[in-house]
Amino acid sequence: MRGWMLAVAAGLCWGVGELCTKSVLHSGKVGPLSAIALRSTIALPVIWLAWWLVVSVWGAEARPALRELSSGDVLRLVLGSGLCAGALGMVFFYGALALDDVSRIKPIAFTIAPATAALLGWHFLGEGLGVRKLVALALILGGVALLASAPRPERHDAPTELGR
Repeated sequence: MRGWMLAVAAGLCWGVGELCTKSVLHSGKVGPLSAIALRSTIALPVIWLAWWLVVSVWGAEARPALRELSSGDVLRLVLGSGLCAGALGMVFFYGALALDDVSRIKPIAFTIAPATAALLGWHFLGEGLGVRKLVALALILGGVALLASAPRPERHDAPTELGR
């Protein structure tokens, strides 16, 4: 399997997941933090089960093993992935979903993320950033600016059962 295939699968899963989340947030029956808490409660055991299957059952230990990480590596994972991307990113994202259309929020959040990662990867990790990538980033950020500044259109009809 190739990386881009997993990225497409992730994008499809996130698209479906956020549509379901927005439909519940739109109902007003639950707030963003409650939705995140439920999502995380369900996701965490599934992630640990997947890790256990890959490592213990299939013997495909990730490199390096968790036990081999330095304290600096653990700190970067905890602060960057756990706190910044996992907790704060989700709080901001679900808060935005509660306030605006998923068709507006999702593209903004999920295009700012790769643009930020590309620029930070270039600056801190020495990753390549050629003319082609810079043009693509400019187009991405231009699209975000267009989407963010567009007036919110009126709903064309009543929400479907999923949207209630």
